[in-house]
Amino acid sequence: MRNYVLLLSLFLASATLAQTRTYDTLPNLPEHYAERYEVFKKEPIVMGQIIMVGNSITEGGHWKALLNDSTIINRGISGDVTFGVLNRLQEMTDRKPSKLFLLIGINDLSRNTPDEVIIKNIFVIVEKIQAASPSTTIYVQSIFPTNESFKNLNEKFVEKSTHIITVNKQLSKHAEERKYVFVDLYSYFIDDQGRMNGKFTSDGLHLTPAGYAQWTEILKKGKYL
Repeated sequence: MRNYVLLLSLFLASATLAQTRTYDTLPNLPEHYAERYEVFKKEPIVMGQIIMVGNSITEGGHWKALLNDSTIINRGISGDVTFGVLNRLQEMTDRKPSKLFLLIGINDLSRNTPDEVIIKNIFVIVEKIQAASPSTTIYVQSIFPTNESFKNLNEKFVEKSTHIITVNKQLSKHAEERKYVFVDLYSYFIDDQGRMNGKFTSDGLHLTPAGYAQWTEILKKGKYL
């Protein structure tokens, strides 16, 4: 409970401002966020490793095994949003990672955060990493497609396809000028109807083992790792 109260205080200013809008800035699972963040902060700082950052899709990846690298750091938190990553960024930049892979935004969309706010937040995340850890190579990964044919897809993620495409296009468009590497995952996960390929997802949003294998293969073939 103490961690949850701390989290609320950290987000108070932005969340209060958001009350006048149609979205808020808290993660979808604030207690889980607070608990996991506390664990991260207690881990020994080791410089120069690879960090995977994101929400539940990143958290659910067994990256050490997937990438055959015992030094990979998983900084995924289920329910996290761009505001949450901004809040906990220093814990990662203090480690001066060699590479940082970011995948964030779908939970922002579930809260009806405007596309332009998500894009701006991701750009700010990149800027803060560059300022605090200039030797880190930053990989901004596209938001995955969803599949609304899955009956167990949470309704908050329905009708987000246009927004996903918009955010991804902007992330791709500005990669060179903002000096990050854009990684297109989206194109390799859609089916012929423009939805998340059913074999890669368990609920239209989260990934199956085949989905994680596909993601890993994209990173390896693109020589991002």
